[in-house]
Amino acid sequence: MEREFSVDEARALMPEVRERVEAIIAARRDVALLADGPTAERKAAEARLAEEVEWFVRTGVQVKGIAPIVLDFPGRVDGEPALLCWLEGETDLDWFHRPEHGFMGRQQLP
Repeated sequence: MEREFSVDEARALMPEVRERVEAIIAARRDVALLADGPTAERKAAEARLAEEVEWFVRTGVQVKGIAPIVLDFPGRVDGEPALLCWLEGETDLDWFHRPEHGFMGRQQLP
């Protein structure tokens, strides 16, 4: 069963989300810089990246992209299913979209 976040629960998680996002950004950079580098170092960077992404999966947050990082928190807005949506670089969790509309249907949270 998919975890459902209230807006308050998702926002309360944002300090840790931002820390984890910084770790993903660092690992993502290392993977890119080591693309032609030593195999052991590249694999270690890839493992760090996968480990950080896995934290989101275990927490119930959907990772929709890692470059840029796009996260969806399953929840409800006005009683209807919604994905609370956060994009790398945003300061807070202020957006959502209906599952059937995707990222292009983003709207500001009421």
